[in-house]
Amino acid sequence: MTAPLPDRTLDAAPGAPFGTFFLPGPTEVHREVLEAMLQPMIAHRGRDFEALFERVQEGLRRVFRTTRPVFVSSSSATGLMEAAVRCAPPGAVLSLVNGAFSQRFADVARACGREVEIVAAPDGTVVPPEAAASRLRARRFSAVTVVHSETSTGALTDVRPIQALARDHGALCLVDSVTGLGAAPLETDGWELDFVLTGSQKALAMPPGLAFAVAGESYMRHAASAPARGVYFDLVEFARYGEKRQTPNTPALSLLYAAERQLAFIAEEGIERRWARHAAMAEATWRWTESLHERLHPALGVLAPPGQRSPTVSAITLPPGIAPAALGAAVRARGYTIGGGYGSLRDTTFRIGHMGDHTVEGLAGCLAVVEEALAELLAG
Repeated sequence: MTAPLPDRTLDAAPGAPFGTFFLPGPTEVHREVLEAMLQPMIAHRGRDFEALFERVQEGLRRVFRTTRPVFVSSSSATGLMEAAVRCAPPGAVLSLVNGAFSQRFADVARACGREVEIVAAPDGTVVPPEAAASRLRARRFSAVTVVHSETSTGALTDVRPIQALARDHGALCLVDSVTGLGAAPLETDGWELDFVLTGSQKALAMPPGLAFAVAGESYMRHAASAPARGVYFDLVEFARYGEKRQTPNTPALSLLYAAERQLAFIAEEGIERRWARHAAMAEATWRWTESLHERLHPALGVLAPPGQRSPTVSAITLPPGIAPAALGAAVRARGYTIGGGYGSLRDTTFRIGHMGDHTVEGLAGCLAVVEEALAELLAG
């Protein structure tokens, strides 16, 4: 029998009850995790830090499902997108684009001086593996970029066939799992992923400001001879310092204290149970949206089709004449926070982030409030 989870219903911060903040990131952070940041400073080249770093490593390896070192960057996840490209071998990059954040990965690669070819899919869907295979057969690429969970659309890509295609054609596969890792099944070692990155502020439910990544052996062999690795995001240096249980540059120490505390909570829940809880929240959101489609307006629906939906964020289409900003304001007036549309979907969708430490029970309160606000706006 599975042991019950610890009671973590305390306020996230004074005056802010946990369970009202359903953005697609940053996600709500428990008060105990925020309080961990109040610990005193320590020398980041000393034994106390090395012990802290190793504890964080142990927790991150469990989440990434890897035995390899986990790089810890005091940056947003975009920084490790840049690192992934800069430390990859020279050559053109194939970017699979199905939303704003997969487009960002392509833009980062282009800004790093790479020739970039894009294979695009309509918003809410994923790039079919056969479309990627066609381009990989047509010319040589050094790397393929793909987003596991596309935060702007709520679409989930199965990265396993993309990784296999990249390897079969002599390219490395660079995976952005910013809203996937810690919520959607992902097996870094089991799927033999070349490179996968995430951010602290999404499904891991930590404060913003840290990014984490794992690179495979093949990737690191190429990185050692990459000509333009830069300085701050040189992953060869990350690996070298990691062997000493240190970071190459001064780390965001307070955020590491928070990460240590939250990773302990994640370990207590267990990653499989965490995956299952996110799947249950997603299913509840999809059923609720289908009900709204029947009861309130036929334009209301989950943007991503069944079988291609992320367990962490749902983009929901709005009826004509209902502005996402107006809905967000009506929901805020009732004490909850949700996300508006993003990128090309800014004016036609709203997003609910059902990730982090939220529960199906807590999510139900949010959905009830959103439904009330929608009904009010539709009534005019």
